[in-house]
Amino acid sequence: MTGEPVWRPAVLATATGDGRVRCDLCPHACVLADGEIGECRVRRNSGGRLETATFTTTVAHLDAVERKPFFHVRPGSQVLTAAGPGCSFRCNYCVNHRLSQYGRPGGSSDFAGDPAQPSTLVSQAADAGAAIGLSYAEPSLAPELTLALAGLAAPRGVPVLWKTNGFLTAAAIDLVAPVLTAVNVDVKAATDAAHRRLTGAPLAPVLDAIERFRAAGVWVEVCTPLIPGVSDAPAEARAIAANLAAIDPAVPWHLVRFTPDFRMRRPDPTPPAVLARAAADGREAGLTFVYVERALGDQGRATYCPACGVVLVDRTLWASRENHLVDGRCPGCGLAIPGRWA
Repeated sequence: MTGEPVWRPAVLATATGDGRVRCDLCPHACVLADGEIGECRVRRNSGGRLETATFTTTVAHLDAVERKPFFHVRPGSQVLTAAGPGCSFRCNYCVNHRLSQYGRPGGSSDFAGDPAQPSTLVSQAADAGAAIGLSYAEPSLAPELTLALAGLAAPRGVPVLWKTNGFLTAAAIDLVAPVLTAVNVDVKAATDAAHRRLTGAPLAPVLDAIERFRAAGVWVEVCTPLIPGVSDAPAEARAIAANLAAIDPAVPWHLVRFTPDFRMRRPDPTPPAVLARAAADGREAGLTFVYVERALGDQGRATYCPACGVVLVDRTLWASRENHLVDGRCPGCGLAIPGRWA
């Protein structure tokens, strides 16, 4: 690994005059004077040109697609996951804070990874029959790497996936949506105030991103970590579920157990009863596919046919055990199940 990031030209930039540049990647819309670095700490103005430090990989390893998590995308397959530094959020519970909070207090200041080699990554994924996933830090800060990977991956039939906070401008979504097969978006709070306290950013752009990705034909799943004091109260979980159901009742909703980390080490992990209650609230709100991670056993992770109740996909903790779908349909009643199954 190198001790300094390798900066490269970045997309989505507008010159505003006086040598300043506005970054059009996320709704922070940082306007940067020469030498300034944006809120994300990985995009900067260098001599009137926007540059990015995210054409980088700090990790690259194969993992189950269920760990992203995607439960309606190629069950039982693998993903070659890569990650660069940086995030547009400042979440105090982030389990990947050393990478995501690069350049901020608590994050790494001298850890930048190595320049990404898209051809190597795509070959690794293709040889393994895997997808390529950008995760751990914030993939939406790396549209340049995403496009480079996708350009090589598409001819070889390798899907490209994101695990993202969904904090992008419409222009950024329009740029990357054509090359993404699926995104898993975090919805971390029910209200704008709670979302700002947790992440330092507004909530509305995240919900807008879910709708825009869906409209562009990208498969969307959603994660909500049930965080003490933020999203674990019944009213909060119900409100998030209602927001998602209003977008599309078939959007899979993953409820994730909070674990103490980073600046939130005192709260206990989310009790299983709280996760079970939120799952029930999600179904009552109209969501068809609600999942619980790491708390309620295999039953919380299984996919059931919404029409006849047959188990469609049976999962262990981090992988699929059995996939009973037949060409994306229920083997019991023939109902088409939404997802990207092949």
